[in-house]
Amino acid sequence: MPEPKLTIISLGCAKALVDSEILLGGLKKSQFQITQKPEEADTIVVNTCGFLEMAREESIETILAAAELKKSGNLNQLVVMGCLSERFPEELAAEIPEVDRFFGSNNHKQIMSFLTGKDFAQDDPLFFRSLMTPNHYAYLKIAEGCDNGCSFCSIPIMRGLQKSRSIESIMWEAEKLVDGGIKELLVIAQDSTSYGWDLKPKVHLDKLIQELAKLNVDWIRLHYAHPAHLSQRIIEGMAASEKVCRYLDMPIQHASDPILKSMRRGLGRDGIRNRIKKLRDTIPNIRLRTTLIVGYPGESEVEFQELYDFVKEIRFDRLGVFTYSEEEGTIAADLKDNIPAELKNERKALIMDLQAEISAEKNMAMVGKTYKVLVDKEGNTVSVGRTEFDSPDIDNIVHIKGPAEKGEFIQVKIESSNEFELIGTPI
Repeated sequence: MPEPKLTIISLGCAKALVDSEILLGGLKKSQFQITQKPEEADTIVVNTCGFLEMAREESIETILAAAELKKSGNLNQLVVMGCLSERFPEELAAEIPEVDRFFGSNNHKQIMSFLTGKDFAQDDPLFFRSLMTPNHYAYLKIAEGCDNGCSFCSIPIMRGLQKSRSIESIMWEAEKLVDGGIKELLVIAQDSTSYGWDLKPKVHLDKLIQELAKLNVDWIRLHYAHPAHLSQRIIEGMAASEKVCRYLDMPIQHASDPILKSMRRGLGRDGIRNRIKKLRDTIPNIRLRTTLIVGYPGESEVEFQELYDFVKEIRFDRLGVFTYSEEEGTIAADLKDNIPAELKNERKALIMDLQAEISAEKNMAMVGKTYKVLVDKEGNTVSVGRTEFDSPDIDNIVHIKGPAEKGEFIQVKIESSNEFELIGTPI
């Protein structure tokens, strides 16, 4: 009898991708043959995202498309896991009866038991991740959940309060990843800057950075720093290691004091400006990525203008904008969502147009210089890579003229640029 075929469809953030990789690691050691083609699969597992309306819609559309394969294809079993499933299991079960079982984000052993009919011990080594990223970089999740209680965010509802992993546990996983050929570790948590506060004894992110920097890895990249928790010791810890990329993903969300206060972000505009100054003074040439929310309840023209002016003043290197969407069960859900959708989209477009100008100018300043580039995709005529200033999938890319080997570092001289790309030749 042929091995049953299984597909995992992973939606949402990098933290969810790690959850999918842990499950895939277990499934690869079981009776399943893994396929990338859902139409060939006997079993489909959809790992959903429940954060923001747009992501919920994508998750539901993906589940419904998979459910159709039960009627038309080989599909016998449809399993749904992740944030959306954790948050609305009864509602989803009523709406989509084709799904065989719903699980939460971290129910790996229960999902394996359901799919294989076998029981798994709590400390089963079976679940070492099978990467769904290219073989040269991997995400490293250092904590689960969040304690911050931002008014707009449903993550604590779905993922619970912060549970940091021990440094020993993180190092064990990081060492295995590096032994497997990983050249870039992307450190992630809901709030990486409060890592270790909940451990006994308490530890801090700078201690973890220090340990990770001992590994035989080229790049360590930090994501999701909360500006209110970005201490001088963390900044100095980043500066002290040559392996830590001169890059930080630090979502500020807004820059108007009344909005920041309503969002419960813990820092006003001057506090955010001060943190950015400390970063840039301590780590010259650092590139900053941020995320903003426009159209938050009560955001007047004055408060939007304050945000716009702040973006113009600070000149972030990378920037993403979300339009506010009401999250059930959050504090902000009690506020009247009084900004029309068209106005939210208009404000988003204004910020993105401003950022495109800033990005174009900053990229132009890199023309004529040579940078170390990690190759993500290889081609005969054009290859694609990144400098240390860019994270995969969300940031700028380097178009490399000619062939280059995927997963290798090369020196590239930049010859031209546009808003989101550098173009250059290997030297």
